[in-house]
Amino acid sequence: MTEPMTIFASVKPAPLRAVSRRVLATLTALVLLAHALLLQDATLNLSVPGRRAAAPSFHTRALSAAAPALAPTPAKRPPVAARKRPTAPTPTPAPTVADVPLTPPPAPAAVVAFQEPPGVAPNAAALAAPAPAASAAVPTEAEPIAVPERPPRELQELARNYRVAAPVRLKYDVKGNKFPYSLSAELLWQHDGASYNTRLAFSAGFLSVLSQTSSGQITDQGLAPARFADKKRSEVAAHFVREQGKISFSANTPDAPLLAGAQDRLSILLQLGAMLAAEPAAFPEASTVTVQIVGPRDAAIWLFTVGAEETLTLPGGQQSALKLLRNPREAYDQKVELWLAPAMGYLPVRLRITDANGDFVDQMWLSSETVP
Repeated sequence: MTEPMTIFASVKPAPLRAVSRRVLATLTALVLLAHALLLQDATLNLSVPGRRAAAPSFHTRALSAAAPALAPTPAKRPPVAARKRPTAPTPTPAPTVADVPLTPPPAPAAVVAFQEPPGVAPNAAALAAPAPAASAAVPTEAEPIAVPERPPRELQELARNYRVAAPVRLKYDVKGNKFPYSLSAELLWQHDGASYNTRLAFSAGFLSVLSQTSSGQITDQGLAPARFADKKRSEVAAHFVREQGKISFSANTPDAPLLAGAQDRLSILLQLGAMLAAEPAAFPEASTVTVQIVGPRDAAIWLFTVGAEETLTLPGGQQSALKLLRNPREAYDQKVELWLAPAMGYLPVRLRITDANGDFVDQMWLSSETVP
């Protein structure tokens, strides 16, 4: 019994001072850790642009679970002394109309050339007004500007007489870039004095490429077409419905009003020749002829200008011919150049048609043949 008692008696409790040191060391470590976390958060706040870091507040009571969480107290800025802004100089008010003297200052003795500052457009009214007298060498009044004479105004004559050419067959050589092969053309003109029929056909060898026909009456106003047809793969036609004053189209396009003296794209070649053959002096150079031209799908106003007489070298020989020009008026209009030979009754010896894109067809007289 004595030995166990000796063992228990030898075990002594640890001193109180050692336990207190351990607790204090633990608490100190926790406080340091909390301070480190707060310092790290403050560093992160400072690293974000535009974000202001809150002043860290250290409270050891926050380690206790029983103590309520305290909101950090914002740091107070030190008072800043008010800065005094510099006083801006008072701007000089711009002069108004009332401040400007009505009497202009006297002109200087010498004339100084004035130049507008860069980027400022000159005043049109000031440029138009005559410059003030600066010396005896400068005239007091602006000298009149010599204006070149205008070209003579284009004349527009209405034909009073017509003389249609005798029936004939004209053959042409055709050049152009619309077709990848050489072409020939034939214009057949037939009439009996009261009615007419004409046909223009293009062919490549024995292959028909394009044909146009026109038929109608011969009146006191020249040719009066009744039907115009254009045939490539299929035929489309325009009908002159004179009793109703309209033009109808087989291509289901809207009707067009029929104007006095209207022609189609083929009959106009013979109508212009009949006008010139009857009264050549009535159509001097620069005079114009305005006429309604009917195509297979539409009608438009064409203006022909009479040019000078030219000598042409054609496949059939030289011919003196009067040139008429139709310039384009719209973006996609064709340019039409027509040469009529007086020695052949003003029949067409050359016809050149140019599209807006530059494509052209040029048919030139090769031979003539009389037909009954």
